[in-house]
Amino acid sequence: MSLSHAIMTALLDEDLSGYELAKRFDVSLGFFWSASHQQIYKALKQLHESALVSAKDIDQQGKPNKRIYALTDSGRKDLDTWVLGETRTKPAKDELLVKMYNIGRSDLDQIVAKIEVRRGEHVLKLALFRKIESRQYLDPENLPLRKKGVYLALQAGILQTETSIRWCDDSLSLLKR
Repeated sequence: MSLSHAIMTALLDEDLSGYELAKRFDVSLGFFWSASHQQIYKALKQLHESALVSAKDIDQQGKPNKRIYALTDSGRKDLDTWVLGETRTKPAKDELLVKMYNIGRSDLDQIVAKIEVRRGEHVLKLALFRKIESRQYLDPENLPLRKKGVYLALQAGILQTETSIRWCDDSLSLLKR
């Protein structure tokens, strides 16, 4: 998947400025496909140059003009081709898991501290996922089909995060004995 596909997915439901799109990434798609605001703006420019999104400048009083992006028909076709095409999983890169191979050679207290930090990060992420779930997805059976897909992605995030917390707890229990 490219960042471009994630951006076009974000533009399916409404037209957005680059700023709005970047903020949307921070609390939605960014959980599953991370990108900096700079990367998002660069990809938007490329999508516009490829005519996969259109751009409309909006004059604003007392503020810089803003540019609103919309998915074009070509963009929708390109996105559909990608959605229906092969799905790949990228291999994980996790420094903490490589560091686990060094237990017994490095200061155990510092490695335990890193696991505790990781656990805290996962606890915060899970709380955010649960907050989103409670505000928007209490009745998944009655969601519109489009929202069911978002709900299912959120559920995957919840389950993965719960598993990560459980791994941290098991690791800390074993290493603190």
